[in-house]
Amino acid sequence: MTDPQEALLLACQQAGVNATGAELIRSAENVIYRLPGGVVARVSRDGQLATAGKEVRVSRWLNESGIPAVRAIEDLPQPVAVDGRAVTFWHELPPHREGNIGQLAQVLQQLHRLQPPATLDLPPLAPFVRLEQRIAEATVFSADNRAWLIDHLHGLQDRYRELPPGLPHGAVHGDAWAGNIVDTDAGPVVLDLERFAFGLPEWDLVSVAVDHLTFSAEYAPGWTEFCQHYGYDVTGWPGFSVLLEARELRKVTFAAQLTRDNPALRDQAHYRLACIRGEHGHRPWGWQPVP
Repeated sequence: MTDPQEALLLACQQAGVNATGAELIRSAENVIYRLPGGVVARVSRDGQLATAGKEVRVSRWLNESGIPAVRAIEDLPQPVAVDGRAVTFWHELPPHREGNIGQLAQVLQQLHRLQPPATLDLPPLAPFVRLEQRIAEATVFSADNRAWLIDHLHGLQDRYRELPPGLPHGAVHGDAWAGNIVDTDAGPVVLDLERFAFGLPEWDLVSVAVDHLTFSAEYAPGWTEFCQHYGYDVTGWPGFSVLLEARELRKVTFAAQLTRDNPALRDQAHYRLACIRGEHGHRPWGWQPVP
């Protein structure tokens, strides 16, 4: 496969974008470069062409709907496909600060009130996507623990199919937390559009709840503030525990995945697993953030 920098140069040639002096900003699942003229390029991993196209469509829809989001360059056909990778081009963010919990609640409230047009072509929400694969690859855990995780996953999938009615389905961010909002002089801007989907707004709300109710008691006041700004407390919904446990399972498998490149996270991965297995009492469990 073409490496990210070569993919960037080829995509810039196709799109007529100046790549002179391209500066690497971040290399993770996606590789981000700063280009001349306030342009940022994002090079995906293999097989993400459809997701990249969705991000561009969502960016344009949000901005047209009055929800400021990271902006795709308007006059380019995007994404550009290069040997399995997808390259997209974005306006660089203006000077900004970290967003806060009140801004996150405000943005989600606005988003959840919108009805996305059919042309947006959002995929259905998939809370359990890739979890079976992550568990199978989580060799940091014993075979017995991996078998327990698979059973736990299947139990959650069964319970998810029986969820009680909740808020009207609509567009969901998919990875809602304060780190995906930045505060500019013009107001909050939404980042990370990769997991946008159509489904339960509660999925976004529970994402925020996990950060405040599972990780540490010191974050609990932030949850109260979030609910006040959003106008609804999802913990009172009868289906809350299903989505909470699904989110926590994702957090466990994510920590396990990171141990392949960062063995120092092994203890955190094992601790998270022990918590969801009921070995450390009630929440909050004092989980530590992982990169």
